[in-house]
Amino acid sequence: MTSPAFPPQRILLGILFMCVAGVLFAAMGGCAKLLGQSYSSLQVSWARAFGHIIFLLAAFLPRHGLAVLRTRRPFTQLGRSTLLFTSNLSHFFAITFIPLAKAASISLTAPLIVALLAGPMLGERTTKARVIALLCGFGGVLLVIRPGSSVFHWASLLVVLSATSYAVYQILTRQVATTESPETSALYSSVVGAFGMLLVMPFVWTTPDNWLDIGLFCALGILGALGHYCVAYAFGYGPANIISPFQYFQLISSVTVGYLMFAEVPDAAMWLGAAIIIGSGLFIGWSQTRKRP
Repeated sequence: MTSPAFPPQRILLGILFMCVAGVLFAAMGGCAKLLGQSYSSLQVSWARAFGHIIFLLAAFLPRHGLAVLRTRRPFTQLGRSTLLFTSNLSHFFAITFIPLAKAASISLTAPLIVALLAGPMLGERTTKARVIALLCGFGGVLLVIRPGSSVFHWASLLVVLSATSYAVYQILTRQVATTESPETSALYSSVVGAFGMLLVMPFVWTTPDNWLDIGLFCALGILGALGHYCVAYAFGYGPANIISPFQYFQLISSVTVGYLMFAEVPDAAMWLGAAIIIGSGLFIGWSQTRKRP
């Protein structure tokens, strides 16, 4: 049996959802960067995870009940959750020091790292062309980071850690997809950040003293949850090889948010490095959709 073709109108709707997700994730980054100037990154990351899981519980429990909490692979789910929290924490801490656009550019290496690790972790074969594309993509990262130059900042390495953690998180998500529902995996993805970090919060907590900060803390989880919802809907409206490239719209959104909120203007070298990273990711995505003999 073959899957039915997606109508053009639904594909356009899927592209729209993916672009909206990029805007939501960029706005979440702007909120996190603003809060990071006055609050611990641990507190900001906890608010992101806790708000996310409360939002999802409110959405899933009335429809699925407690069955949504049942998992056949608890240790893998906890591993996923730890990786996602590590990714969020390192990213939120990094953007207090470097521009949003620079962080977004480095974060775009996550699909490249997935392609690199898919062989040893998932048994997926690779080709020489994909290896060359990977090397070009990581060359673009070096152009964005520029180690050894006056514009290099150590916080850029934290974004590399964030992208790597998120890549492994995606691979583990693929592994549990055969036995776990998307709703269950979505809930468990924030368990470590939401509840595990409660032991640390008394030592780093700073009570917000104005309504703006309270609103920003609440917005973190809502923006993140809505962003992931949009991604899920996007892939439901169109094929992955058409919808996936539009995740790079997040870079444009991050540049816009960075300029409007923090007057950050990317330089030419960053744009060139981002273009190389995006080009490498698009080539790998295209090559994976080609029919194998």
